[in-house]
Amino acid sequence: MVSGLVERPFTLTYDELLALPRKTVVCDIHCVTTWSRLDNTFEGVPVQALLERAGLKPGAKFCLVVAEQGFTTNLPLSDLNRPENLIALKWAGEWLTPEHGWPARLLVPHLYFWKSAKWVRGFELLDEDLPGFWEQNGYHMRGDPWTEERYGGRGLTQHEINKFRNASKRHGVGS
Repeated sequence: MVSGLVERPFTLTYDELLALPRKTVVCDIHCVTTWSRLDNTFEGVPVQALLERAGLKPGAKFCLVVAEQGFTTNLPLSDLNRPENLIALKWAGEWLTPEHGWPARLLVPHLYFWKSAKWVRGFELLDEDLPGFWEQNGYHMRGDPWTEERYGGRGLTQHEINKFRNASKRHGVGS
């Protein structure tokens, strides 16, 4: 699903996603807990192709990535709309396992790996930056490993979390 501030919102079945052109990306991944894994090979559908298909409206500046079980993560559009980002289907030539995000996970290799949401379901393009699950719990809003953007300060209060959930509902996120 690609929705929100787009000209042509759409939903794909898994078979339709599998039928789209794919590319391979070799990248390093970095975890917020300080481990890294070098020279990973991912295969998947380029995120830019999905964004182009949807046609971004001028007001689209941020994305709330929606995944299974209500998980979300936020990204500035400038971090999402990059050639190396994928809806990853394979790692090291093998289909992803459920533990690692099968049937599909977002790959945003230039940010900490929590931004590469497992079990991704869609993108909601927004004009404001809504914090995702980990960001509501004290993780940094962006997550650049090179500047060590691990934590953004205090976690949010329940009142603040409810405010953001209500904003997400107004935008139709997760529906």
